[in-house]
Amino acid sequence: MSGGPSVAGTGTLIRAALRRDRWRLPLWIAGGAALVATQSVSSQALYDSPQDLAAYEASVGSNAASIALAGPPVGLDTVAGAVAFEISSFVILVAALMAMFTTGRHTRGDEEAGRTELLRATRVGRHAPLLAAVAVSALACAAMVPAVAAAGVGTGLPAGGSFLLGASVGAGALVFTGITAVVAQVTASARAVYGMVGGALGIAFVLRAVGDVEGSWVSWTSPIGWAQATHPWSDDRWSPILLCLLVTVGLLAAAGALLDRRDLGSGLLAARPGRASAPPSLASSLGLAVRLHRGALLGWAVALGLLGLVYGGLAGSVETLFADNPEARAFLPDSGSLVDAYLATTLSINALLAGAYAVSAVLRARAEESVGRAEPVLATATSRAAWLAGHGVVALAGASLVLLVAGAAIGAVRAVDTGDGGEFSRLLSASTAYLPAVWVLAGAAVALFGLLPRSASALAWGAVAYVAVVTMFAASLDWPGWVDDASPLAWTPLAPVEEWSAGALAGLTALAGLLLAAGVTGFRRRDLVPG
Repeated sequence: MSGGPSVAGTGTLIRAALRRDRWRLPLWIAGGAALVATQSVSSQALYDSPQDLAAYEASVGSNAASIALAGPPVGLDTVAGAVAFEISSFVILVAALMAMFTTGRHTRGDEEAGRTELLRATRVGRHAPLLAAVAVSALACAAMVPAVAAAGVGTGLPAGGSFLLGASVGAGALVFTGITAVVAQVTASARAVYGMVGGALGIAFVLRAVGDVEGSWVSWTSPIGWAQATHPWSDDRWSPILLCLLVTVGLLAAAGALLDRRDLGSGLLAARPGRASAPPSLASSLGLAVRLHRGALLGWAVALGLLGLVYGGLAGSVETLFADNPEARAFLPDSGSLVDAYLATTLSINALLAGAYAVSAVLRARAEESVGRAEPVLATATSRAAWLAGHGVVALAGASLVLLVAGAAIGAVRAVDTGDGGEFSRLLSASTAYLPAVWVLAGAAVALFGLLPRSASALAWGAVAYVAVVTMFAASLDWPGWVDDASPLAWTPLAPVEEWSAGALAGLTALAGLLLAAGVTGFRRRDLVPG
């Protein structure tokens, strides 16, 4: 992209984008740093002796499932190396998603909503919106570096490796900034951008996993593999950072060249023409909601199913990992069976992820309202209650589906590993115990949408983050009891360790119903809120 008139107005657009994302980006960055800090604290508590580290290295260093999930098994003879092994892939994924959503929102998202056309009618150059979006995403990726480094140093990890871990996270995310910029020129909708880049992220994760398990060159075909190849706190290699930067520059140059070959509002790939008439399923608000959510629901179901397979595969090594490390038991619920305690923890994590899907599905209704697509629908005979109920039903049913898919995957792997077919039905049944807590998160998102639309997104995701922190760390940290009690998962029996509690589950279901009713009532009484 050349200078001059084509990039006029870039600075103003950068400032405007930073103002729009003044809450989103700090939350993403803080989330990545928090993952590193919490993993550092927990790992230092778990592996506080050479014997513990040796047992840990023997358990996970040759476990294919652990390597596929976490990354290359290097540096496991130190606590810092164990931290990098356990958390680096997840922080890189968080940063990559931040880059994807930030770049997509300010390129194809703004173009699809008509904002870019209005800006281009002023003294804004052709390349300025793309350049501004990339600059904001790059700034966010750069901010990940000191944030992750500070989290590592602040929790007692060596400074050099902490900074390298932050640099690898930021560099990996930069590559996905470039990928998103390219895809935004190819497709004609933000949803397609997120789908294609999300697919690329999934492929990158799988390639990295295959390469690390086999110890082959396949890892070097993945941007995630490049970022993890830095090996913080062990080999301390900086050359993969340079590779990430060079690839990013090439991708951005390609994005600029593709931008010059398409019209504003369109993509290089022509949108597929729609049917001459709508199918009968779109005659109802529920049918419309299903159509809008089907792609995201499929993606979440596949992702949680794959995660369930990994969790189920790791269950067989739990006893080896924790048998000689009693401190580690503080991170698992009390149970006579280490495997069941581990499975209860994984089912809780699945419930958190299902709750995150439910919140994202409800907030799709807010997106439809903010860009003006809800107004034409509500101008017909469709009532507000029916329109919102369609999104709410999909959120509740979809969250239930992804949770049960994950539970079924865990149960299937355990049935194969143990040769006991009853494990499948036992773990699938145990997953259903977590459904009411997931419904409460969905109900809270609906209530926020109906009552506080402008703050609904931040508050709903804040609720998910709160429940996640409480679920993962309340048992091992000396927090007041009310902090734990405010989470719906605190009232959920930790199946399969604990027996079902009909009273608690009925109470959570009733609370979810009240929150849903409050959201629908609030939406019926307020004005539509654009933007």
